[in-house]
Amino acid sequence: MRIPKSDDEWGQMFHRGMMHAFVVAALCVAASRCVAQEIPATVAETLSGKQVAIRTATQGHRTVLVAGFSREAGTGCTDWVKTLRADRAFAGAAVYEIAMLEGAPGFIRGMIKSGMRKGLSAQEQDQFLVLTQDEKQWRIYFDAHADNEPYLVLLDATGKTLWRGHGAVAGSEPALKAAVR
Repeated sequence: MRIPKSDDEWGQMFHRGMMHAFVVAALCVAASRCVAQEIPATVAETLSGKQVAIRTATQGHRTVLVAGFSREAGTGCTDWVKTLRADRAFAGAAVYEIAMLEGAPGFIRGMIKSGMRKGLSAQEQDQFLVLTQDEKQWRIYFDAHADNEPYLVLLDATGKTLWRGHGAVAGSEPALKAAVR
C-alpha cells in the first residue's frame, strides 16, 4: 500500500475509503432488509402445547404461514386462516397461524394463549403456533413493517417461497390464489 504524500492524496484516500465503507454498509443494510428466504430455526409451541419446529413442519407439502406481530393483527390473521381453510385452492396446503408473543410479559402469556384457544378445535389449536423468541428474525423473514397487519408466506413442498404478502384478505387474496396456480 502506498502512503499518501499530500493532504490532497490523504483526502482522496479518505474519500475512497469512506465510499468503500458506505457501499459495504449499504449492501449490509440491503441484505438485512431483503426478505429472508429460509425459515428461522425457531421451535414454536402450538396452542395445544406441542413443540413444533416450523422449518420441519412445512416440508413435504404446500404451506401458508399467516403471522401477526400484535393483538391488532390477530383479527386479520384469523380472517385469512378461515378464508384459506374454506378455499378449495388450498385444500392440500397446511395453513399455520403464527402469533408472536416475545414482547408480552411472561406472566401474562398464559392468559393470552388461553384467550386464543377459545373457540378453536383441537386440530386448529395444533396449527396455531406461538413464538416467544427470535422476533427480529421472523420480522425479517416476513418483511414485517406494520404491526397491525397480518403477513403471509406461501411455500412449496421444498420450502421455496412462492408468494409473500400482507394486509387484509380482500386486498391480497387474488394475488395469493394466482401464485397457487
